[in-house]
Amino acid sequence: MSAPDAVLLEHVRTALASRGASVDAMQVASVLRDDGKVVGDETLLALVDALDRESAGAGPLEALLREPDVTDVLVNGHEQVFVDRGNGLERTAVNFADDTAVRRLAQRLAASGGRRLDDASPFVDVRLRDGTRLHAALAPLARPGTLLSLRVPARRVFSLEELVDRQLMSASGARVLADLMASRTAFLVTGGTGSGKTTLLAALLSMVPARERILLVEDSAELHPDHPHVVALEARPANVEGAGTITLRDLVRHALRMRPDRLVLGEARGAEVVDLLAALNTGHEGGCSTVHANSVADVPARLEALASTAGLDRQAVHAQVLAGLRVIVHLHRGRDGRRRLAQVGVLSAVDGGLGCLPALEVSADGRLVSGSAVGELERLLYGSTG
Repeated sequence: MSAPDAVLLEHVRTALASRGASVDAMQVASVLRDDGKVVGDETLLALVDALDRESAGAGPLEALLREPDVTDVLVNGHEQVFVDRGNGLERTAVNFADDTAVRRLAQRLAASGGRRLDDASPFVDVRLRDGTRLHAALAPLARPGTLLSLRVPARRVFSLEELVDRQLMSASGARVLADLMASRTAFLVTGGTGSGKTTLLAALLSMVPARERILLVEDSAELHPDHPHVVALEARPANVEGAGTITLRDLVRHALRMRPDRLVLGEARGAEVVDLLAALNTGHEGGCSTVHANSVADVPARLEALASTAGLDRQAVHAQVLAGLRVIVHLHRGRDGRRRLAQVGVLSAVDGGLGCLPALEVSADGRLVSGSAVGELERLLYGSTG
């Protein structure tokens, strides 16, 4: 079935909206008949199909979002739609009639998440009902047209063994991470955007013993570990009146009163890292979070920058980190689009400051190579250096 003419589609859409009519073949035929337009059955069905797709789900993007391996769908104006299936971005054959169609879809999706998107508020970041994360930026602020970035939630939780099969890590790397979870050592999973941090963290949390209570604190619900006792708190942005904000800092403080065995901050992006560090220093073992960083060596500076937004100075950050948070698991996404475990580091006192030394590094052929902090990692995981 060929796509209907864009001008005809817009005309029918406007006429149906003015009548308050539903989208069905009879109503579309009535609009065409009143305007003296004669079309064949194929064109009529194409019009109905196009209007149906616009009014439900993500319109022309719905089929892409339902593909099992798609993690991201990106719209750059009306003529460019890309997907990421785990091997980097690929351009698709999907497009829109014009930028107005992209804008209309963005506004409908934003409204379905209870958010406003218009010229007075041209950006939106919202989680949709199915868990998809939407960021939209309207033209003309955005070029080459209205921009949509849709992050698809994981459809299933992978085990460490499955991640080994997918070559995210070697079997020996998986054993180290399993031992990390068993030791109840607090840790961070770090890496760039799309490097697999959430996927790995969900797999690790699925290994927590069933008798333990996992408490998730997230800006947007993305972690769904396969575990019998998981509870979660989710932040809330301000409503259209600018009221009702619930921050991650609020949630971390409340979480400490909810008897967590494992306190998990989905992603540390600001002042909430201070509350996480405070929790890890008050008897809450095995806590964890994710942080954006380029390598293990960059993590100390990243933590300092995040904590500074809450007024914590460098010396206080170093003391809190060294007392409660020690291990960094770093992921890297290569130019081929593949996600891989790259390093395991240990946060340590270095030259009167805070550093992160490599304990294990993954070589080009996938082998684990010992680094300068391997002895300290063994002490943390196994209680000895042997």
